[in-house]
Amino acid sequence: MAVRLAEKPVEPSRRLFGTDGIRGVANVWPMTGELMLQLGRALAYQIKRGTHRHRVVIGKDTRLSGYMLETALASGLCSMGVDVLLVGPLPTPAISNLTVSMRCDAGAVISASHNPYDDNGIKFFSADGFKLPDEVEADIEDLIANDKLNHLRPTATSIGKAFRIDDAAGRYIVYAKGTFPKELTLEGLTIVVDCAHGAAYRVAPAVLEELGAKVIVIGASPDGKNINRGFGALHPETMCKTVKKTGADLGIALDGDADRVIISDEHGNVVDGDAVMAICGLDLIRRRALPKKTLVATVMSNMGLDQCIAKAGGRVVRTRVGDRYVVEELRRNGYSFGGEQSGHLIFLDSATTGDGTVAALALLAVMVESGKPISELAKCMEIFPQAQLGLPVKSKPELGSLPGVMRAIRDAEKKLGAKGRVLVRYSGTEPKVRVLVEGPEQRTIDSYAAQIAGELKKAIGA
Repeated sequence: MAVRLAEKPVEPSRRLFGTDGIRGVANVWPMTGELMLQLGRALAYQIKRGTHRHRVVIGKDTRLSGYMLETALASGLCSMGVDVLLVGPLPTPAISNLTVSMRCDAGAVISASHNPYDDNGIKFFSADGFKLPDEVEADIEDLIANDKLNHLRPTATSIGKAFRIDDAAGRYIVYAKGTFPKELTLEGLTIVVDCAHGAAYRVAPAVLEELGAKVIVIGASPDGKNINRGFGALHPETMCKTVKKTGADLGIALDGDADRVIISDEHGNVVDGDAVMAICGLDLIRRRALPKKTLVATVMSNMGLDQCIAKAGGRVVRTRVGDRYVVEELRRNGYSFGGEQSGHLIFLDSATTGDGTVAALALLAVMVESGKPISELAKCMEIFPQAQLGLPVKSKPELGSLPGVMRAIRDAEKKLGAKGRVLVRYSGTEPKVRVLVEGPEQRTIDSYAAQIAGELKKAIGA
């Protein structure tokens, strides 16, 4: 039977936070210095428990606006008596890791991930390295919206300090290398690393080089304006061309904040997050290291992933789109591995959030141990044709309230039957609606997706 999953838009009461923090055009509400200061004050209020000196680590990607927002956020935290540790441009997962290893009370990342440079965003981590739960984000919004902190003004020595942590990159490099099996090496491998001119431009190449690989680095000259432009996980064609040109063994493309990865095999073909999950999932099942033989993916993952894991005696559990929901499912049920087709891959035994570099190392470990190239490993999964469209929208009403859209969805479902599925959902980070149709034949599903998209444009198109 066909599957249709239509997610609700972000609830009206949640004006700031989406599925992955807050995002918007830099220096336009909500991504203004004024709001960053308020967020810093609200976060400080939320984490202050006990009498110890509280600390928050702040990292960022390479966007020009990061300087402005970082300074404002630090000011807000210090104004509430919280010390700030500034680490500069580092991957999102590095901030999660540093929050825990440096015993901080929270972590903050100033980044809009894969968005263009003129956007920016922010997301927070709790002391345990996991993203703040929805209820805490809602409390932060309430504190700001209702001016509940204006009367709290520490003075004298109760005001916080800001410190620059110069060895933060080295700390993350050591951590990432530690996730790679000690008995293995990357010697003899040539790897193209595309850093998207983003947060991992220093650390990702260093990790691979220190493990013995010959590294060809591209997309590692950030100027504040070129993040994600023509490079990285959003544009894997640049990596693929470089792999073919240089004869490298594989390519690794990270996004702007390096929490996701897209792979190229030795022939320059894209290997997405689903295929990497299939390869690593099968290896974990083989080693009896996948709890309950269960892998967690989102509703966007290809049906071929389910079939691949099922053949090995395992199963795939699906969640809403967003790596935070994958992590929640992993923690709630004692699972250890999951991710998204887009390349957010979470190995919960070694990380608390998606980490593109750590995920690449896990794949490399399978490759080295098996002695097989990526192209051969990727054959474990049969990929069902997918049609995916993203459309800008002017509003996000309940999909059920749009008769023309629902008719197009039901028509596609009826024709696909048990051989496919339809998914229509609103983006949690952008003013967009996303359409996915999966089935046995590309031309047919393209037609169904176009029909649904046409009705969406009529009803709510921007």
